[in-house]
Amino acid sequence: MTQTPRDPRDQQPGPETSPYDETRSYDLGPQPAWTPGDETAAQAPVPPAPAAAPTAPPARGRKGFAAAVVAASLVVGGAAGFGGAAAWSALDDDPASSGNDPAVTTSQVVDTPEGELEPGSVQDVAETVLPSVVRIDVRSGQGGGSGSGIVLSSDGQILTNEHVIAAAGEGADITVSFDDGSRASATVLGSDPLTDTAVIQAEGVEGLTPATIGKSEDLRVGQAVVAIGSPFGLDATVTSGIVSALDRPVGVASDASGDATIYPAIQTDAAINPGNSGGPLVDTFGNVVGINSSIRTSGSSSGAGGSIGLGFSIPIDEVLPIVEQMAAGEEPTHARLGISVSDAGITEGQSGAEAVIGALVREVGEDSTAGAAGLETGDVVVRVDDTMITGSDSLVATIRSYRPGDTVTLTFVRDGEERSVELELDSDATS
Repeated sequence: MTQTPRDPRDQQPGPETSPYDETRSYDLGPQPAWTPGDETAAQAPVPPAPAAAPTAPPARGRKGFAAAVVAASLVVGGAAGFGGAAAWSALDDDPASSGNDPAVTTSQVVDTPEGELEPGSVQDVAETVLPSVVRIDVRSGQGGGSGSGIVLSSDGQILTNEHVIAAAGEGADITVSFDDGSRASATVLGSDPLTDTAVIQAEGVEGLTPATIGKSEDLRVGQAVVAIGSPFGLDATVTSGIVSALDRPVGVASDASGDATIYPAIQTDAAINPGNSGGPLVDTFGNVVGINSSIRTSGSSSGAGGSIGLGFSIPIDEVLPIVEQMAAGEEPTHARLGISVSDAGITEGQSGAEAVIGALVREVGEDSTAGAAGLETGDVVVRVDDTMITGSDSLVATIRSYRPGDTVTLTFVRDGEERSVELELDSDATS
């Protein structure tokens, strides 16, 4: 997906928008765009932050990097400062090359510590994580912008949002700025619009501090978290809050082919603003549990949306296999059911009967796993394993949390009767 963020007015649903509109069906691999229907808040991309001044960031006395990120409003947001001329030096004065150095280290994946250990303070977390966060500046003839990244390896593999590197279009120059004030150019190793993730390679660097990857499945509502990034160009900004909700279906955009970016987000009230996307959401042990990606705005007519305490991060567990594929230069793959669905709020039987809320099957793909399992047009999917399905976005986000080949139990309603079937998820891999 290489398009720039859309004008908020382009994504604002009109008062006559219906959740049952036939034109809004979803193919669970890949999926078309999600059109929100919440009347209480505007759904629009976060507007660009002012472009950063074209000067090098000061050294901070730490080994490592300062972060920068962007956030969108339940929608993929553009990089902070997009459209401005973010003029940064492309290369460090004396970059070191790691080559095939056997001493290269990579991110560890850990469980949240158990027992009576007291989590560190926000200050301790910041000191631990800041060396593993970078600022990413992207510029081309179409403009420029900035976002954040998370260091995955000591030789410069960096995780970020796809919309950060795509903001300035094809052939853009990418510059990574570190916390100690040094810089390096970077190239894209892989990107995945469907999960809004990308991996880039900083050139000629070594000895970086890889972030420690935690387990988003260990998170609990009310748990303290910390977000790090460069909102509105303010480097190495640290904000704290709590996990407000888990598995929140967030649909953020669709590309020209109609493929949608939808994921089961971590909702947090830690402040996330334009300039924060691609940066880490970490637990109080300093482990990365999410990638800050989007926010909901208040619907300001000026379009200058900022944090209102409703931020969303991509759970690290769901995308880690895809990140590993991109880092290895492989094409990312996703689980799919092979059906097209839309929101369901239909009433079964006679007037006054109980409404069935879920994902209404509009079409069953030929030779799909869903078809082989007996699903039919008109069925309403209400649960996948133990996860309740409340609509098409919910089903898409839930299926995205699995991998091709995983076995799930699908519960659906047909003619007022609830049924269950076990099936193995398809892959969208092309051969």
